[in-house]
Amino acid sequence: MSSSRRDFIRKTAQGTAAIAISSFLPGMSAKSYASIMGSNDRIRIGMMGVNSRGLALANNYAKQANCEIVSVSDVDSRAADKCIESVFKIQQIRPKAIPDFRKALENKDMDALVIAAPDHWHAPAAILAAKAGKHVYLEKPCSHNPHEGELLVKVAGKYKTVIQMGNQRRSWPNVAAAIREVKEGTIGRAYFAKGWYTNNRESIGFGKEAPVPEWLNYDLWQGPAPRRAFKDNLIHYNWHWFWNWGTGEALNNGTHMIDLMRWGLGVDYPTRVTSSGGRFRYKDDWETPDTQVINLEFANNTMMTWEGRSCNGRNVEGNSVGVIFYGEKGSLVIDGNAYTIYDLDNKEIKTVKNEVIIDPRNLTNPAETLDALHIHNFFDGIRNGTALNADILSGHQSTLLCQLGNISLRSGNALHIDPANGHILHDKAAQQLWQREYQPGWEPKL
Repeated sequence: MSSSRRDFIRKTAQGTAAIAISSFLPGMSAKSYASIMGSNDRIRIGMMGVNSRGLALANNYAKQANCEIVSVSDVDSRAADKCIESVFKIQQIRPKAIPDFRKALENKDMDALVIAAPDHWHAPAAILAAKAGKHVYLEKPCSHNPHEGELLVKVAGKYKTVIQMGNQRRSWPNVAAAIREVKEGTIGRAYFAKGWYTNNRESIGFGKEAPVPEWLNYDLWQGPAPRRAFKDNLIHYNWHWFWNWGTGEALNNGTHMIDLMRWGLGVDYPTRVTSSGGRFRYKDDWETPDTQVINLEFANNTMMTWEGRSCNGRNVEGNSVGVIFYGEKGSLVIDGNAYTIYDLDNKEIKTVKNEVIIDPRNLTNPAETLDALHIHNFFDGIRNGTALNADILSGHQSTLLCQLGNISLRSGNALHIDPANGHILHDKAAQQLWQREYQPGWEPKL
């Protein structure tokens, strides 16, 4: 897109022109004319995975100026139909239903793919999109395992594509201000950070093998994952708690808080990782821990810990999810898009409040208005080469810390890590979990 074309679009009074033109072209709405006017500046989006979080993202994208959802891909025909109707009401243009996102990638007019499918599809789908010349907005976690995260970083470099991870808090103004406070020494040198997530999730019971519902393409849903029989307690949300497809609470929700801690402490890869936990609350099919603590130590004489409690919602620091930094002169608590600073005597010395309602336990859309800022940063990266607030290297680094916690838990070992690249040192048992097995023929490749 030329700068002159972009300037023309920006300076044109589209609404007034659209009304005038409509009088000459009966049946053409202002929305239709705006689509033509902004054709060279318009970002056309394909959605992949729209049952819950993906539906919220699709609606958010559709509300943004000079953006159009052109296709919706989901293995659940009911979810796709619901999303298409919802998006149509917003943008007045009906996206195409293309169940297999790989077919959607063949559309030369699609600029970017938004991926909100289950975790095991995140990296493989992003790699296919990048190879097809599409930009990618990738929900967290960016990968199912460390090997995939490294592939993503290489793919972004090889295909020169913009890949933004859904660490939306990186674009929230008050969160960014809080991190600046930490980095600028408001609480002195920050040397320890704690993050947490709590909830009251119910038991998922014991699933029974059942016929695949007619509305579900289960083979495509499993995609790169080794095949498992369909059970009636798996889809749509409970896959999070099975290692074959999910990554547990640590990557489901811990990724956000560990990312903020890594950002504030100014660290990339740890030197040592330990984790403990288990499935303590219920006896059922749930495989990943419902209670977990991850400890990460870094070469700059700092450490962080993350606590996840899926089945006991008691708050920490008054909040169900959050981060606290401890420093030489005080502490700083981040709560949603707000923060409070305390001195060493626990006296509150500064509070920055949030004016936007956030529901951290909303599974699909906890902070739509704030998340739109992250979307616009993605758009700016595509249009203008603006630096991303959560590029794929940063996303991989934060995701990896959670993955290392899970590897420590699953192997039963304390992990010694190369701080140059995050690789596990001298531990064959743990290294076996660095990557996964794939369904033959579905392996992601550069």
